[in-house]
Amino acid sequence: MRDRLDGLFSDEDFTAWHPRDGRPGLSPAQLATVCVLQYALNLSDRHAAEAVRCRIDFKYALGLELEDPGFHHSVLSDFRDRLAEGDRADRLLGLALTRIRRAGLLKGLAARASRPFP
Repeated sequence: MRDRLDGLFSDEDFTAWHPRDGRPGLSPAQLATVCVLQYALNLSDRHAAEAVRCRIDFKYALGLELEDPGFHHSVLSDFRDRLAEGDRADRLLGLALTRIRRAGLLKGLAARASRPFP
């Protein structure tokens, strides 16, 4: 997805989540992507944070330098708490699905979803 979309999310997608006079210490777009990878691979917070530090595929998916030190695993829990506020999760999922469809990565699923069930 990184090659076709230049990342699933951008930090601008999260501007309403943070006060206007400051900016987040970590990229919320990267944290959201880590959460997607974490879910897809069934990883604990510790294992997901370790993967960001050690796995080249995670670093590539997140657009990180190989030397990037990553972050503490507790950041993921804090991020999910913010994600759970209001309808943020639904809006973020809708945005991701729209981008994935526009990139042509869900052609088969989109066609099946438009057909009525038998």
